[in-house]
Amino acid sequence: MGDAMRISVGIDVAKEIHWAAAIDEAGKLVLDCRVENTPQAVDQLIDRLRSLDGDLVIGLDVVGGIAAFLEAALLAASFRLVHVPGLAVNRARQGMVGGEAKSDPRDARVIADQVRIRQDLRPIEPDEETTIDLRILTSRRRDLVEEQTRRLSRMHALLGAIHPGLEQALDLTTKSALWLLTRYVTPAELHSAGRTRVLKHLRRGQGLRAIEPLAEAALAAAQEQRIAVPGERTTALIIRELANEALAARDRIVEIDHQLEALILRHPDGTLIRSLPGMGVIHTAEAIAQAGNFNRFRSADALAAAAGIAPVLRQSGKVRYQRRPFGGNKALKQVFFRAAFSSLSDPESRTFYDRKRSQGKTHEQAVIALARRRVNVLWAMLHNRQPFVSNYRKAA
Repeated sequence: MGDAMRISVGIDVAKEIHWAAAIDEAGKLVLDCRVENTPQAVDQLIDRLRSLDGDLVIGLDVVGGIAAFLEAALLAASFRLVHVPGLAVNRARQGMVGGEAKSDPRDARVIADQVRIRQDLRPIEPDEETTIDLRILTSRRRDLVEEQTRRLSRMHALLGAIHPGLEQALDLTTKSALWLLTRYVTPAELHSAGRTRVLKHLRRGQGLRAIEPLAEAALAAAQEQRIAVPGERTTALIIRELANEALAARDRIVEIDHQLEALILRHPDGTLIRSLPGMGVIHTAEAIAQAGNFNRFRSADALAAAAGIAPVLRQSGKVRYQRRPFGGNKALKQVFFRAAFSSLSDPESRTFYDRKRSQGKTHEQAVIALARRRVNVLWAMLHNRQPFVSNYRKAA
């Protein structure tokens, strides 16, 4: 296939109907068709692509998600796939005649044209099963954590409306407080139960801590409030319901954390990444889930640029400066930022952070600078297959 004419294919991915377009080296359209997101239609597309006389490179504007089945089918058919980011498609379309007009066939042709003229598009390669499992579980964990945050905020608002003293006395991020609210919410309920029954209820919970101080604080809050707020019975019912949901969510998050830890042990990069200070189970799992195969990054600079933590050069005429990037994988950037912040208990990380603060950097700027430095360390660890050592230069 080395002497075959190159055929560039662009597929505009959608939930129900994809659109495929193919052009030759001169930009002539040789294929233009809609493709339903069904196994039969995708198989038909593969047959049509195979019938094209040339060396095919296929560009997708979406990776994973709604494109997962199409991507898997094309990879199984041994096609070469590349990722054409949606932002690149939009910018390229806007630079064409009639750029404000948008349609699926037009976008597919723009993707194909980007594949034809660009040599720097990232290859799409099949991920290991462990990486896919990590991606699915970290996404589910993120959903549970966000839902839990909303749930606890709602509980604070409801409890503060009918029993403000108890709302101030409880830490709803603890299992003990949530377990208390599955039974006792209003001042009347606590008055009626008394210390003995409240403690009896708390002792039924598994693994609860400091239950006696919790019971005393709840009863003291109830003692201070002598009126019943209208609607408190229904509000208390909702709070008890939310408390049970919050306890179930806590258990599921813990279960996912154990699953992530087991997957990290099986992943070839998991133990190495986790050895870096600040990279616990969750940060390691999210880093692998977002980055995929780290071998696709040719250098630490490339990894930092992909995460959006490498300064961007702006130059025009005699003006030349660097600014923070607005692009990159924001989820990966958050992982590196949070891990850098978590590493501040490490002496070397703290020394680097303090030096940046002494240079006039804000807290956020200093942590981003630390995250950028840690990317160098991480890439050296993965490149040399060595765990973290206190002096990163030994690993580089």
